[in-house]
Amino acid sequence: MNTNKNTMPPMINIIVLFMLFLSRQVAAQSNNEVLKMDLLKTEIIKMDSLLFDVAFNQCDVSLFKKIIADDVEFYDDRSGLSTSKPNEIKSLLAKCDRPEKLTRKLTSCTIDKLGDFGAVQIGEHTFYINGKPEGTGRFIHIWERKDHDWKLKRIVSYEHRPIKK
Repeated sequence: MNTNKNTMPPMINIIVLFMLFLSRQVAAQSNNEVLKMDLLKTEIIKMDSLLFDVAFNQCDVSLFKKIIADDVEFYDDRSGLSTSKPNEIKSLLAKCDRPEKLTRKLTSCTIDKLGDFGAVQIGEHTFYINGKPEGTGRFIHIWERKDHDWKLKRIVSYEHRPIKK
């Protein structure tokens, strides 16, 4: 009988080494996934900024056309369903022709991966007229990644509420 307390049976050594190896692999995968999610969130926030801070707020119609998918679907609690990219462009042009300046600011959002398809962005925003807050709303955006470009494919805009003055 072996009385040396420092000696472990060889099988236990192998199991301990294997478990250490697996824990390092899991940690490496977790770090890689965290980095990928950080990159995804950065890309979607950038797209949101391009769509609203530039295209919507500054009336950059050519940028708006590039970001909105050709088969866009826009579900709105006030106007229902729009499935026409040309109608969305007309709506932006009409907004830009109004004397009062309507702008949108992102209040908060979460972003999650949708497999290899793209991402979902769920958030809240505030709308301003001539720099004064007018109302808030919630939204769900489905972003599709095509090659290296992002397209806004589906929009759900709901819970529009005026700011209480």
